[in-house]
Amino acid sequence: MSDRQSVLGRVGRLAKANVNALLDQAEDPRKMLDELLREYTGNIAEAERAAASALRELRLLEADRGEDLAAAKEWGGQAVAASRKADELRAGGAAKEADRFDHLAKVALGRQVRSENEARAAEPVIAAQREVVDRLRSGLVGMKSQLDVLLAEEAELAAGTASAGGPNRAPDGLGHVDLLDPAYEIHRFEDKLRREEARARGAGQLAASSLDAQFEQLDAPGETAEVEARLAALKATT
Repeated sequence: MSDRQSVLGRVGRLAKANVNALLDQAEDPRKMLDELLREYTGNIAEAERAAASALRELRLLEADRGEDLAAAKEWGGQAVAASRKADELRAGGAAKEADRFDHLAKVALGRQVRSENEARAAEPVIAAQREVVDRLRSGLVGMKSQLDVLLAEEAELAAGTASAGGPNRAPDGLGHVDLLDPAYEIHRFEDKLRREEARARGAGQLAASSLDAQFEQLDAPGETAEVEARLAALKATT
């Protein structure tokens, strides 16, 4: 079992536990109360760290998918521009140059297909990660509610003890983390370096006069049926 699954299991168990019943049934309620306070304090802190980490991962996955969708749109626009340039050249009798720009259109369409496939493949991963974040958040709400019950019990016991002095407080080490705090938002641009270099080279507006320069460094497309179908569709609309 992974560390995160272990945390999720403990969070679910502690969030649903009947702490009042545990205290009522204990031979030594004071000892049981102390044990429960330590258990809830430690597990809440661990769950908050796990939730913050899961949220950062979710934001990164969402950012990556957004980049893939943006890249797919960009490559689609570049394919249209290359195809139109090819049509203009062919109409002017420059068949060889037209073929070259049609090849460039295929390159762009191949990249568009690849980016769309990556975005599609990320969807179930994002959904699973979002479920983890939701479970951790929900479990934290439940555990903190249980901790409030325990702290109330501790305060009641302290009130009946002559040695009790000063206000009751949560045990040391319990840090409350706001999972919506911007500090936990992933710095998306820190991960740009791991994106493929071809995407950066293809970024920006593509003018018809600079098509060759924009596509020169790109690798050749695979002669897939999807690419051929998309190019045929472009030709049919221009």
